Amino acid sequence: MRAAGMREWTVPIMTLFALCVRWTIGLGTYSGFNTPPMYGDYEAQRHWMELTLNLPMSKWYTYDLQYWGLDYPPLTAYVSWLCGLVGSWIDPSWFALDASRGIETPSSKVYMRATVLVLDALVYLPALFTFVRLWSGHRSQSSQHAALAMLLFQPALLLIDFGHFQYNSVMLGLVIHALNSFFLGRDLLGAVFFVGALCFKQMALYYSPAIFGYLLGRCFSLGWRDGSRLFVQLGITTALSFVIMFAPWLWPPSALLGGPITRIFPFSRGLFEDKVANFWCASDVVLKWRRLLAPSALMRLSTLFTAAGFAPSLVLLVRAGGGRGLALLPYALFCTSMSFFLFSFQVHEKSVLLPLMPLALAMAGDAGIAEWGTLVQNVAVFSMWPLLQRDGQGTQYIALLGLWNYLIGYNPLRVQDSFVRLLSVASYTAIAVLHALEWLVTPPARYPDLFPVLNVLLSAGVFALAWGWGTLRLLQVSWALGALKERESERTSGKHE
Repeated sequence: MRAAGMREWTVPIMTLFALCVRWTIGLGTYSGFNTPPMYGDYEAQRHWMELTLNLPMSKWYTYDLQYWGLDYPPLTAYVSWLCGLVGSWIDPSWFALDASRGIETPSSKVYMRATVLVLDALVYLPALFTFVRLWSGHRSQSSQHAALAMLLFQPALLLIDFGHFQYNSVMLGLVIHALNSFFLGRDLLGAVFFVGALCFKQMALYYSPAIFGYLLGRCFSLGWRDGSRLFVQLGITTALSFVIMFAPWLWPPSALLGGPITRIFPFSRGLFEDKVANFWCASDVVLKWRRLLAPSALMRLSTLFTAAGFAPSLVLLVRAGGGRGLALLPYALFCTSMSFFLFSFQVHEKSVLLPLMPLALAMAGDAGIAEWGTLVQNVAVFSMWPLLQRDGQGTQYIALLGLWNYLIGYNPLRVQDSFVRLLSVASYTAIAVLHALEWLVTPPARYPDLFPVLNVLLSAGVFALAWGWGTLRLLQVSWALGALKERESERTSGKHE
Protein backbone atom coordinates (compact mmCIF):
# COMPACT_ATOMS: atom_id res chain seq x y z
CA MET A 1 0.00 0.00 0.00
CA ARG A 2 2.86 2.34 0.86
CA ALA A 3 4.53 1.65 -2.49
CA ALA A 4 1.25 2.25 -4.30
CA GLY A 5 0.85 5.54 -2.45
CA MET A 6 4.34 6.65 -3.42
CA ARG A 7 3.64 5.87 -7.08
CA GLU A 8 0.87 8.46 -7.01
CA TRP A 9 3.51 11.10 -6.26
CA THR A 10 5.90 10.04 -9.01
CA VAL A 11 4.56 12.34 -11.71
CA PRO A 12 4.19 15.44 -9.47
CA ILE A 13 7.71 14.98 -8.08
CA MET A 14 9.10 14.36 -11.56
CA THR A 15 7.35 17.48 -12.85
CA LEU A 16 8.64 19.62 -9.98
CA PHE A 17 12.16 18.34 -10.59
CA ALA A 18 11.82 19.06 -14.33
CA LEU A 19 10.75 22.65 -13.58
CA CYS A 20 13.65 23.09 -11.17
CA VAL A 21 16.12 21.80 -13.77
CA ARG A 22 14.69 24.19 -16.35
CA TRP A 23 15.01 27.16 -14.03
CA THR A 24 18.53 26.17 -12.97
CA ILE A 25 19.66 26.09 -16.62
CA GLY A 26 18.39 29.64 -16.92
CA LEU A 27 20.66 30.86 -14.14
CA GLY A 28 23.52 30.82 -16.62
CA THR A 29 24.23 33.08 -19.58
CA TYR A 30 22.36 33.13 -22.87
CA SER A 31 22.63 33.99 -26.54
CA GLY A 32 24.22 37.41 -26.92
CA PHE A 33 24.93 37.98 -23.24
CA ASN A 34 26.75 41.29 -22.82
CA THR A 35 27.73 41.47 -26.51
CA PRO A 36 26.52 44.78 -27.97
CA PRO A 37 25.44 46.14 -30.33
CA MET A 38 23.20 43.29 -31.62
CA TYR A 39 23.40 40.89 -28.67
CA GLY A 40 21.60 37.64 -29.66
CA ASP A 41 18.40 35.58 -29.61
CA TYR A 42 17.57 36.69 -26.07
CA GLU A 43 17.52 40.33 -27.19
CA ALA A 44 15.58 39.41 -30.34
CA GLN A 45 12.78 37.84 -28.30
CA ARG A 46 12.77 40.76 -25.84
CA HIS A 47 12.79 43.30 -28.68
CA TRP A 48 9.75 41.66 -30.27
CA MET A 49 7.87 42.20 -27.01
CA GLU A 50 8.99 45.83 -27.12
CA LEU A 51 7.85 46.55 -30.66
CA THR A 52 4.54 44.62 -30.54
CA LEU A 53 3.65 46.43 -27.31
CA ASN A 54 4.43 49.93 -28.59
CA LEU A 55 3.60 49.85 -32.30
CA PRO A 56 0.42 49.28 -34.32
CA MET A 57 0.14 45.87 -35.97
CA SER A 58 0.74 47.41 -39.39
CA LYS A 59 4.33 48.20 -38.35
CA TRP A 60 5.19 44.97 -36.55
CA TYR A 61 6.88 43.43 -39.58
CA THR A 62 8.40 46.59 -41.03
CA TYR A 63 9.88 48.55 -38.12
CA ASP A 64 13.68 48.97 -38.16
CA LEU A 65 14.40 45.60 -39.74
CA GLN A 66 18.15 46.01 -39.29
CA TYR A 67 17.74 45.56 -35.53
CA TRP A 68 16.09 42.18 -34.98
CA GLY A 69 13.09 42.79 -37.21
CA LEU A 70 10.21 40.44 -36.45
CA ASP A 71 10.51 37.37 -38.70
CA TYR A 72 8.25 34.82 -37.01
CA PRO A 73 4.54 34.22 -37.79
CA PRO A 74 1.69 36.12 -36.09
CA LEU A 75 1.08 33.81 -33.12
CA THR A 76 4.62 34.51 -31.92
CA ALA A 77 3.87 38.22 -32.32
CA TYR A 78 0.64 37.93 -30.31
CA VAL A 79 2.39 36.01 -27.53
CA SER A 80 5.22 38.56 -27.55
CA TRP A 81 2.65 41.34 -27.17
CA LEU A 82 1.07 39.56 -24.20
CA CYS A 83 4.43 38.95 -22.51
CA GLY A 84 5.42 42.56 -23.12
CA LEU A 85 2.11 43.80 -21.72
CA VAL A 86 2.46 41.80 -18.50
CA GLY A 87 6.10 42.79 -18.16
CA SER A 88 5.32 46.48 -18.65
CA TRP A 89 2.91 46.32 -15.70
CA ILE A 90 5.86 45.24 -13.55
CA ASP A 91 8.47 47.63 -14.99
CA PRO A 92 7.73 49.77 -18.09
CA SER A 93 11.45 50.35 -18.68
CA TRP A 94 11.93 46.72 -19.73
CA PHE A 95 10.03 47.31 -22.99
CA ALA A 96 10.30 51.04 -23.65
CA LEU A 97 10.45 51.56 -27.42
CA ASP A 98 14.07 51.91 -28.59
CA ALA A 99 15.28 53.04 -25.15
CA SER A 100 15.20 49.47 -23.80
CA ARG A 101 17.47 47.99 -26.46
CA GLY A 102 20.09 45.73 -24.94
CA ILE A 103 18.63 45.94 -21.43
CA GLU A 104 20.10 43.21 -19.20
CA THR A 105 19.07 44.20 -15.71
CA PRO A 106 18.72 41.32 -13.22
CA SER A 107 14.97 41.84 -12.85
CA SER A 108 14.35 41.92 -16.62
CA LYS A 109 16.33 38.71 -17.07
CA VAL A 110 14.33 36.97 -14.35
CA TYR A 111 11.11 38.00 -16.07
CA MET A 112 12.29 36.85 -19.51
CA ARG A 113 13.38 33.49 -18.14
CA ALA A 114 10.04 33.18 -16.35
CA THR A 115 8.11 33.67 -19.61
CA VAL A 116 9.86 30.65 -21.13
CA LEU A 117 9.11 28.52 -18.06
CA VAL A 118 5.46 29.57 -17.85
CA LEU A 119 4.76 28.99 -21.54
CA ASP A 120 6.53 25.62 -21.35
CA ALA A 121 4.39 24.66 -18.34
CA LEU A 122 1.17 25.84 -20.03
CA VAL A 123 1.68 24.29 -23.47
CA TYR A 124 4.47 21.70 -23.65
CA LEU A 125 4.19 19.83 -20.36
CA PRO A 126 0.41 19.17 -20.61
CA ALA A 127 0.98 17.91 -24.15
CA LEU A 128 3.59 15.42 -22.89
CA PHE A 129 1.40 14.23 -20.01
CA THR A 130 -1.53 13.65 -22.36
CA PHE A 131 0.65 11.93 -24.96
CA VAL A 132 2.03 9.40 -22.48
CA ARG A 133 -1.42 8.74 -21.02
CA LEU A 134 -3.02 8.19 -24.44
CA TRP A 135 -0.31 6.60 -26.55
CA SER A 136 1.22 4.47 -23.76
CA GLY A 137 -1.95 3.80 -21.79
CA HIS A 138 -1.69 0.06 -22.50
CA ARG A 139 1.73 -0.14 -20.84
CA SER A 140 2.57 -0.53 -17.16
CA GLN A 141 2.67 2.51 -14.93
CA SER A 142 6.42 2.21 -14.45
CA SER A 143 6.91 2.14 -18.23
CA GLN A 144 4.78 5.26 -18.57
CA HIS A 145 6.83 7.01 -15.89
CA ALA A 146 10.06 6.06 -17.68
CA ALA A 147 8.69 7.39 -20.97
CA LEU A 148 7.63 10.64 -19.33
CA ALA A 149 11.05 11.13 -17.72
CA MET A 150 12.75 10.57 -21.08
CA LEU A 151 10.52 13.23 -22.66
CA LEU A 152 10.65 15.76 -19.83
CA PHE A 153 14.44 15.96 -19.72
CA GLN A 154 15.26 15.85 -23.43
CA PRO A 155 18.58 17.74 -23.30
CA ALA A 156 18.65 19.47 -26.68
CA LEU A 157 15.36 21.27 -26.16
CA LEU A 158 16.18 22.32 -22.59
CA LEU A 159 19.58 23.69 -23.59
CA ILE A 160 18.16 25.80 -26.42
CA ASP A 161 14.98 27.09 -24.75
CA PHE A 162 16.22 27.57 -21.19
CA GLY A 163 19.91 28.15 -21.91
CA HIS A 164 20.35 29.74 -25.35
CA PHE A 165 16.86 31.32 -25.02
CA GLN A 166 13.97 30.54 -27.34
CA TYR A 167 10.37 29.34 -27.15
CA ASN A 168 10.55 26.14 -29.23
CA SER A 169 8.58 24.16 -26.65
CA VAL A 170 5.46 26.16 -27.54
CA MET A 171 5.60 25.12 -31.18
CA LEU A 172 6.49 21.52 -30.32
CA GLY A 173 3.78 21.40 -27.66
CA LEU A 174 1.14 22.52 -30.16
CA VAL A 175 2.26 19.76 -32.55
CA ILE A 176 1.97 17.16 -29.78
CA HIS A 177 -1.49 18.49 -28.91
CA ALA A 178 -2.38 17.94 -32.59
CA LEU A 179 -1.16 14.32 -32.39
CA ASN A 180 -3.18 13.76 -29.23
CA SER A 181 -6.26 15.15 -30.97
CA PHE A 182 -5.73 12.79 -33.90
CA PHE A 183 -5.44 9.90 -31.45
CA LEU A 184 -8.84 10.82 -30.00
CA GLY A 185 -10.37 11.08 -33.48
CA ARG A 186 -10.72 14.87 -33.26
CA ASP A 187 -9.13 15.62 -36.60
CA LEU A 188 -10.48 19.16 -36.93
CA LEU A 189 -9.12 20.13 -33.51
CA GLY A 190 -5.81 18.55 -34.47
CA ALA A 191 -5.73 20.68 -37.62
CA VAL A 192 -6.31 23.82 -35.54
CA PHE A 193 -3.45 22.90 -33.20
CA PHE A 194 -1.12 22.26 -36.14
CA VAL A 195 -2.01 25.59 -37.74
CA GLY A 196 -1.23 27.13 -34.36
CA ALA A 197 2.23 25.50 -34.46
CA LEU A 198 2.81 26.80 -38.02
CA CYS A 199 1.69 30.28 -36.96
CA PHE A 200 3.99 30.26 -33.95
CA LYS A 201 7.13 29.18 -35.78
CA GLN A 202 7.38 28.49 -39.50
CA MET A 203 9.79 25.60 -38.94
CA ALA A 204 6.75 23.47 -38.10
CA LEU A 205 6.50 23.16 -41.89
CA TYR A 206 9.04 20.36 -41.46
CA TYR A 207 6.14 18.25 -40.20
CA SER A 208 3.56 19.29 -42.81
CA PRO A 209 4.07 16.43 -45.33
CA ALA A 210 3.51 13.83 -42.61
CA ILE A 211 0.46 15.63 -41.17
CA PHE A 212 -0.99 16.08 -44.66
CA GLY A 213 -0.32 12.43 -45.55
CA TYR A 214 -1.97 11.18 -42.38
CA LEU A 215 -5.10 13.30 -42.80
CA LEU A 216 -5.41 12.47 -46.52
CA GLY A 217 -5.03 8.76 -45.76
CA ARG A 218 -7.70 9.08 -43.09
CA CYS A 219 -10.06 10.69 -45.60
CA PHE A 220 -9.46 7.83 -48.05
CA SER A 221 -10.04 5.23 -45.34
CA LEU A 222 -13.50 6.61 -44.56
CA GLY A 223 -14.86 6.00 -48.03
CA TRP A 224 -16.09 8.44 -50.66
CA ARG A 225 -18.97 10.04 -48.74
CA ASP A 226 -17.52 10.41 -45.24
CA GLY A 227 -14.00 10.96 -46.54
CA SER A 228 -15.10 13.78 -48.83
CA ARG A 229 -16.97 15.42 -45.97
CA LEU A 230 -13.92 15.24 -43.70
CA PHE A 231 -11.66 16.56 -46.48
CA VAL A 232 -13.87 19.62 -46.98
CA GLN A 233 -14.17 20.19 -43.22
CA LEU A 234 -10.41 20.00 -42.82
CA GLY A 235 -9.88 22.44 -45.68
CA ILE A 236 -12.35 24.96 -44.26
CA THR A 237 -11.01 24.61 -40.71
CA THR A 238 -7.42 25.05 -41.83
CA ALA A 239 -8.20 28.04 -44.04
CA LEU A 240 -10.25 29.77 -41.34
CA SER A 241 -7.51 29.19 -38.77
CA PHE A 242 -4.94 30.87 -41.02
CA VAL A 243 -7.34 33.72 -41.83
CA ILE A 244 -7.88 34.40 -38.12
CA MET A 245 -4.15 34.37 -37.42
CA PHE A 246 -3.22 36.65 -40.35
CA ALA A 247 -6.37 38.81 -40.26
CA PRO A 248 -4.62 42.13 -39.48
CA TRP A 249 -2.50 41.81 -42.65
CA LEU A 250 -5.02 40.45 -45.15
CA TRP A 251 -6.01 43.82 -46.58
CA PRO A 252 -4.65 45.27 -48.68
CA PRO A 253 -2.94 42.17 -50.15
CA SER A 254 0.33 44.05 -50.39
CA ALA A 255 0.38 44.27 -46.60
CA LEU A 256 0.56 40.47 -46.35
CA LEU A 257 3.26 40.06 -48.99
CA GLY A 258 5.26 43.08 -47.91
CA GLY A 259 5.00 42.23 -44.21
CA PRO A 260 4.68 38.76 -42.66
CA ILE A 261 5.27 36.58 -45.74
CA THR A 262 8.50 38.25 -46.83
CA ARG A 263 9.84 38.24 -43.29
CA ILE A 264 8.76 34.67 -42.46
CA PHE A 265 10.36 33.14 -45.57
CA PRO A 266 13.73 34.93 -46.04
CA PHE A 267 15.02 33.02 -49.07
CA SER A 268 17.57 35.75 -49.71
CA ARG A 269 19.66 34.56 -46.76
CA GLY A 270 21.16 31.69 -48.74
CA LEU A 271 21.56 27.94 -48.53
CA PHE A 272 22.67 27.77 -44.89
CA GLU A 273 24.06 29.98 -42.16
CA ASP A 274 27.00 29.30 -39.87
CA LYS A 275 28.03 25.65 -39.40
CA VAL A 276 24.98 23.36 -39.48
CA ALA A 277 25.24 19.57 -39.52
CA ASN A 278 23.28 18.92 -42.71
CA PHE A 279 24.07 17.65 -46.19
CA TRP A 280 24.77 21.04 -47.76
CA CYS A 281 27.15 22.34 -45.12
CA ALA A 282 29.02 19.03 -44.81
CA SER A 283 29.44 18.53 -48.56
CA ASP A 284 30.30 22.22 -49.01
CA VAL A 285 33.70 21.41 -47.53
CA VAL A 286 34.54 19.85 -50.91
CA LEU A 287 31.95 20.96 -53.44
CA LYS A 288 31.51 24.69 -52.59
CA TRP A 289 27.88 24.73 -53.66
CA ARG A 290 27.45 28.49 -53.56
CA ARG A 291 30.24 28.88 -56.12
CA LEU A 292 28.97 26.11 -58.39
CA LEU A 293 25.29 27.09 -58.60
CA ALA A 294 23.18 30.23 -58.47
CA PRO A 295 20.87 30.70 -55.45
CA SER A 296 17.79 29.93 -57.57
CA ALA A 297 19.31 26.65 -58.77
CA LEU A 298 20.31 25.73 -55.23
CA MET A 299 16.77 26.40 -54.07
CA ARG A 300 15.32 24.10 -56.73
CA LEU A 301 17.91 21.39 -56.01
CA SER A 302 17.30 21.53 -52.25
CA THR A 303 13.55 21.32 -52.85
CA LEU A 304 14.04 18.24 -55.03
CA PHE A 305 16.28 16.53 -52.46
CA THR A 306 13.91 17.37 -49.61
CA ALA A 307 10.85 16.06 -51.47
CA ALA A 308 12.67 12.86 -52.37
CA GLY A 309 13.60 12.45 -48.72
CA PHE A 310 10.08 12.68 -47.35
CA ALA A 311 8.25 11.02 -50.29
CA PRO A 312 8.33 7.47 -48.78
CA SER A 313 6.74 8.74 -45.55
CA LEU A 314 4.02 10.59 -47.43
CA VAL A 315 3.16 7.59 -49.61
CA LEU A 316 3.08 5.15 -46.69
CA LEU A 317 0.84 7.40 -44.60
CA VAL A 318 -1.65 7.92 -47.43
CA ARG A 319 -1.78 4.17 -48.10
CA ALA A 320 -2.06 3.27 -44.42
CA GLY A 321 -5.28 5.15 -43.75
CA GLY A 322 -6.54 6.16 -40.31
CA GLY A 323 -5.66 3.55 -37.69
CA ARG A 324 -2.40 2.28 -39.14
CA GLY A 325 -1.45 5.80 -40.20
CA LEU A 326 -1.72 6.99 -36.62
CA ALA A 327 0.73 4.30 -35.48
CA LEU A 328 3.14 5.35 -38.25
CA LEU A 329 2.85 9.07 -37.58
CA PRO A 330 5.72 9.57 -35.06
CA TYR A 331 8.14 7.68 -37.35
CA ALA A 332 6.93 9.61 -40.40
CA LEU A 333 7.28 12.93 -38.58
CA PHE A 334 10.88 12.04 -37.76
CA CYS A 335 11.69 11.07 -41.35
CA THR A 336 10.07 14.12 -42.94
CA SER A 337 11.59 16.60 -40.49
CA MET A 338 15.03 14.98 -40.76
CA SER A 339 14.72 15.22 -44.54
CA PHE A 340 14.02 18.94 -44.22
CA PHE A 341 16.91 19.39 -41.81
CA LEU A 342 19.37 17.55 -44.04
CA PHE A 343 18.34 18.87 -47.45
CA SER A 344 16.17 21.99 -47.31
CA PHE A 345 17.12 25.59 -48.01
CA GLN A 346 18.21 27.94 -45.19
CA VAL A 347 18.63 25.64 -42.16
CA HIS A 348 19.90 26.61 -38.71
CA GLU A 349 21.66 24.29 -36.28
CA LYS A 350 18.74 24.64 -33.83
CA SER A 351 16.37 23.17 -36.43
CA VAL A 352 17.57 19.73 -35.38
CA LEU A 353 15.08 20.05 -32.52
CA LEU A 354 12.29 19.24 -34.97
CA PRO A 355 13.30 15.65 -35.82
CA LEU A 356 14.30 15.06 -32.19
CA MET A 357 10.78 15.58 -30.86
CA PRO A 358 8.96 12.86 -32.88
CA LEU A 359 11.95 10.57 -32.40
CA ALA A 360 11.56 10.94 -28.63
CA LEU A 361 7.82 10.27 -28.95
CA ALA A 362 8.56 7.11 -30.94
CA MET A 363 11.15 6.04 -28.34
CA ALA A 364 8.49 6.41 -25.64
CA GLY A 365 6.45 3.63 -27.24
CA ASP A 366 8.99 1.48 -29.09
CA ALA A 367 11.82 -0.03 -27.04
CA GLY A 368 13.29 -1.48 -30.22
CA ILE A 369 14.56 1.90 -31.38
CA ALA A 370 16.22 2.92 -28.11
CA GLU A 371 19.77 2.49 -29.41
CA TRP A 372 19.27 4.54 -32.55
CA GLY A 373 17.12 7.09 -30.78
CA THR A 374 19.64 7.67 -27.99
CA LEU A 375 22.51 7.99 -30.47
CA VAL A 376 20.68 10.63 -32.51
CA GLN A 377 19.60 12.58 -29.42
CA ASN A 378 23.15 12.63 -28.02
CA VAL A 379 24.83 13.50 -31.32
CA ALA A 380 22.26 16.27 -31.89
CA VAL A 381 23.31 17.91 -28.63
CA PHE A 382 26.94 17.61 -29.70
CA SER A 383 26.12 19.15 -33.09
CA MET A 384 25.02 22.31 -31.27
CA TRP A 385 28.17 22.47 -29.14
CA PRO A 386 29.74 25.43 -31.03
CA LEU A 387 26.55 27.42 -30.40
CA LEU A 388 26.29 26.33 -26.77
CA GLN A 389 29.98 27.07 -26.23
CA ARG A 390 29.50 30.65 -27.46
CA ASP A 391 26.54 30.98 -25.09
CA GLY A 392 28.59 29.82 -22.10
CA GLN A 393 26.51 26.65 -21.70
CA GLY A 394 29.41 24.20 -21.22
CA THR A 395 28.43 23.11 -17.70
CA GLN A 396 24.77 22.71 -18.65
CA TYR A 397 25.81 20.74 -21.76
CA ILE A 398 27.70 18.15 -19.71
CA ALA A 399 25.19 18.01 -16.85
CA LEU A 400 22.08 17.56 -19.01
CA LEU A 401 23.64 14.92 -21.23
CA GLY A 402 24.71 13.00 -18.13
CA LEU A 403 21.33 13.39 -16.43
CA TRP A 404 19.27 12.32 -19.44
CA ASN A 405 21.39 9.27 -20.24
CA TYR A 406 21.31 8.27 -16.57
CA LEU A 407 17.52 8.61 -16.38
CA ILE A 408 16.97 6.38 -19.40
CA GLY A 409 19.52 3.85 -18.16
CA TYR A 410 21.88 4.20 -21.10
CA ASN A 411 25.50 3.06 -20.94
CA PRO A 412 27.48 4.44 -23.91
CA LEU A 413 30.43 2.14 -23.17
CA ARG A 414 28.49 -1.11 -23.46
CA VAL A 415 29.71 -2.97 -26.53
CA GLN A 416 27.41 -5.27 -28.49
CA ASP A 417 27.73 -6.95 -31.86
CA SER A 418 25.38 -4.71 -33.83
CA PHE A 419 25.89 -1.97 -36.38
CA VAL A 420 24.18 0.76 -34.38
CA ARG A 421 26.10 -0.12 -31.21
CA LEU A 422 29.42 -0.06 -33.07
CA LEU A 423 28.40 3.22 -34.69
CA SER A 424 27.51 4.59 -31.25
CA VAL A 425 30.85 3.62 -29.72
CA ALA A 426 32.73 5.06 -32.69
CA SER A 427 30.70 8.29 -32.55
CA TYR A 428 31.12 8.79 -28.81
CA THR A 429 34.84 8.08 -29.08
CA ALA A 430 35.19 10.64 -31.87
CA ILE A 431 33.19 13.18 -29.86
CA ALA A 432 35.42 12.69 -26.82
CA VAL A 433 38.56 13.03 -28.97
CA LEU A 434 37.26 16.21 -30.63
CA HIS A 435 36.40 17.77 -27.27
CA ALA A 436 39.88 16.88 -25.94
CA LEU A 437 41.63 18.30 -29.00
CA GLU A 438 39.57 21.47 -28.85
CA TRP A 439 40.59 21.92 -25.24
CA LEU A 440 44.28 21.12 -25.73
CA VAL A 441 45.12 22.24 -29.27
CA THR A 442 44.81 25.62 -30.98
CA PRO A 443 43.60 25.21 -34.58
CA PRO A 444 45.93 26.42 -37.35
CA ALA A 445 45.51 30.06 -38.36
CA ARG A 446 44.66 28.87 -41.87
CA TYR A 447 41.76 26.74 -40.56
CA PRO A 448 40.19 28.64 -37.64
CA ASP A 449 36.92 26.68 -38.02
CA LEU A 450 38.62 23.27 -38.00
CA PHE A 451 36.78 21.89 -34.98
CA PRO A 452 33.31 23.18 -35.94
CA VAL A 453 33.78 21.67 -39.41
CA LEU A 454 34.80 18.31 -37.94
CA ASN A 455 31.73 18.53 -35.72
CA VAL A 456 29.56 19.09 -38.80
CA LEU A 457 31.08 16.15 -40.69
CA LEU A 458 30.62 13.74 -37.80
CA SER A 459 27.11 14.87 -36.88
CA ALA A 460 25.84 15.10 -40.46
CA GLY A 461 27.09 11.56 -41.13
CA VAL A 462 25.16 10.21 -38.15
CA PHE A 463 22.04 12.18 -39.11
CA ALA A 464 22.16 10.88 -42.69
CA LEU A 465 22.42 7.30 -41.45
CA ALA A 466 19.60 7.97 -38.98
CA TRP A 467 17.39 9.29 -41.78
CA GLY A 468 18.02 6.10 -43.76
CA TRP A 469 17.37 3.96 -40.69
CA GLY A 470 14.19 5.92 -39.92
CA THR A 471 12.83 5.35 -43.41
CA LEU A 472 13.61 1.64 -43.14
CA ARG A 473 11.97 1.46 -39.71
CA LEU A 474 8.90 3.18 -41.10
CA LEU A 475 8.68 0.56 -43.84
CA GLN A 476 9.11 -2.24 -41.28
CA VAL A 477 6.40 -0.90 -38.98
CA SER A 478 4.08 -0.32 -41.94
CA TRP A 479 4.61 -3.88 -43.16
CA ALA A 480 4.10 -5.32 -39.68
CA LEU A 481 0.85 -3.39 -39.19
CA GLY A 482 -0.36 -4.49 -42.62
CA ALA A 483 0.40 -8.13 -41.88
CA LEU A 484 -1.38 -7.86 -38.53
CA LYS A 485 -4.43 -6.36 -40.22
CA GLU A 486 -4.48 -9.20 -42.77
CA ARG A 487 -4.31 -11.82 -40.00
CA GLU A 488 -7.17 -10.13 -38.16
CA SER A 489 -9.23 -10.06 -41.36
CA GLU A 490 -8.57 -13.76 -41.99
CA ARG A 491 -9.50 -14.59 -38.39
CA THR A 492 -12.73 -12.60 -38.68
CA SER A 493 -13.69 -14.20 -41.99
CA GLY A 494 -12.93 -17.64 -40.56
CA LYS A 495 -15.35 -17.07 -37.71
CA HIS A 496 -18.11 -16.08 -40.12
CA GLU A 497 -17.54 -19.23 -42.18
